[in-house]
Amino acid sequence: MPLWLEAGAWGLIAASALLLGSALGWFIYFPPKVVAYIMAFGSGVLFAALSFDLVDGALAEAGMGWIAGGFMLGAAGFSLINHWLNTSGVKHRKRSHSQQPAANNTGVAIAAGTLLDGLPESIAIGLLVASGGKLSLATIAAIFISNIPEALSSTAGMRRAGHGGWFMLRLWGGMAVLSGVFAIIGAVFFGGAPGHIKALITCIAAGGIFAMLVETMIPEAFAETHELSGLIAAAGFIAAVTMQALET
Repeated sequence: MPLWLEAGAWGLIAASALLLGSALGWFIYFPPKVVAYIMAFGSGVLFAALSFDLVDGALAEAGMGWIAGGFMLGAAGFSLINHWLNTSGVKHRKRSHSQQPAANNTGVAIAAGTLLDGLPESIAIGLLVASGGKLSLATIAAIFISNIPEALSSTAGMRRAGHGGWFMLRLWGGMAVLSGVFAIIGAVFFGGAPGHIKALITCIAAGGIFAMLVETMIPEAFAETHELSGLIAAAGFIAAVTMQALET
């Protein structure tokens, strides 16, 4: 299988959790705390993935100037765009559906927020696959888990706003396909780049993921779990480290 196609497949698999989360939100009521527990656990797993798979791998390719610069650039880029999107009603796009805004125009805003959240993850997947980097099960699991509560809570809110099942299928299916496309872009445009450029792009993606965790997932998990969020996130972190240890 060509590397670009493999990258697209992994990107699509990781983002397919959006469809799963949407189906769960459509058919089943989940208490807000359960959604928050999943979010906190996914945050811990994703922290481990970006630390060991992305930043650690980039350190082998470039110096700290490239690493720090790329990481801060990715974090700044996410924060600026996220700040702008928050004015469109998606500040709490990952919040449990009991508190999710249900305005009729929320669908497009939620899609934009989801695309922003998934862009650095997909680019990182494509780059890791194309460059022969370490794409571990923990990385795919982390991205998969982090996508479930967002689609779950958002679907319940948009259903209350009157959106139908076909709208949900198009929205989340389109986001999953776009994630696969961005993974292909990461593989095609950056997979063959010099080592320091790959490290830069990888760290830009890692910085974006880090900012996403701090600005969206962790606050929304803490809103329901409070002090338990740290413990559950720690369990997710250890689970990811364990998966990586078993793969080596």
